[in-house]
Amino acid sequence: MKIVQIIDSLEAGGAERMAVNYANALSKKIEFSGLIVSRKEGLLENQIDKNVAYLFLEKTKTIDIKAVFRLRKYLKTNAVDVIHAHSSSFFIAVLVKLTLFKIKIIWHDHYGVSQDLRLRKSLGLKIGSLFFTGIISVNSALKKWAKSYLLCSEIVYFPNFIIESSVSNEQILLKGSEGKRIICVANLRPQKNHELLINAANLIKGKFPDWTFHLFGKDFEDSYSAKLKRKIQDQKLEEVVFFYGTSNNVSSALEQCQIAVLPSLSEGLPLAILEYGLNKLPVVATNVGEISKIITTAEEGIIVESNNLNLFVDAIEKLIVTEKCREKTGFNLYNRVQENFSETTIIKDYILWLKSLSIFTN
Repeated sequence: MKIVQIIDSLEAGGAERMAVNYANALSKKIEFSGLIVSRKEGLLENQIDKNVAYLFLEKTKTIDIKAVFRLRKYLKTNAVDVIHAHSSSFFIAVLVKLTLFKIKIIWHDHYGVSQDLRLRKSLGLKIGSLFFTGIISVNSALKKWAKSYLLCSEIVYFPNFIIESSVSNEQILLKGSEGKRIICVANLRPQKNHELLINAANLIKGKFPDWTFHLFGKDFEDSYSAKLKRKIQDQKLEEVVFFYGTSNNVSSALEQCQIAVLPSLSEGLPLAILEYGLNKLPVVATNVGEISKIITTAEEGIIVESNNLNLFVDAIEKLIVTEKCREKTGFNLYNRVQENFSETTIIKDYILWLKSLSIFTN
């Protein structure tokens, strides 16, 4: 069994991290596991396992013939059976399949804005799906959409999974008072709704002035980022809300925090919640995407209505004042993640599914 993951970049996003997770996990289970990056390398390169066969295609345009043939050579040299293409990387996978027709394509849909999929149309993806052997959706809404829109009948739902990483030795020293820190891991995009978090911080500082908020995620230095920074200045929160950008070792930051939050307007199945659980942190999150499939009871975390400031603040304050509640929900979420969103569970199901598709002849 020889499988390669392909992804456009190695920047710190959910799809990118799952491509690395699959490549690393499969390197312990199958004969050959590879990871191919088409356009841009990034921070996640440091998290690739030494047993994963890595290739950077240096693709510079939509149809890059040199990159296609570089990929073709890699696939032939390593006798690869399956290309597991994540998100928009399906395009180059289809192009190379036109020159290596026996190779199979599994497409992994990580689409994050899954609250309303009625407007999601892509003729290129629809045509490309004719060449897919199977489709993996990261939530049930995406699975339903794929069944109604795409031209591939083999569609399965697999949740994201988390892998404990000890690759980076980078140590992060957080600002603020020890034992009174709240963390949010989310790239600075509008659907992550950092504005709600900043408004919550402004209210919470009045009652709990020693508690601080620590935000990790890629800063795209765009209008949304500028708006958030102005908001912090306007509300005089410079010593309450701190930005750290991306990091190779968010676990180091999570270990220094007491509460974790995710205020999103839209999600798929967020890796951030799984990371929080792996670190036994109590969580406050909004009821979007598949979050309620991770946090299934009040014993595992607090889920509130999306964009409801009062409920969001109340939930955080409940965890601030009740240390026993923090410990209990953090431990319960840890158990939930280990039992249902672990590498072992998902990879076992993934391999069984691939075998059911009769991809492998031996």
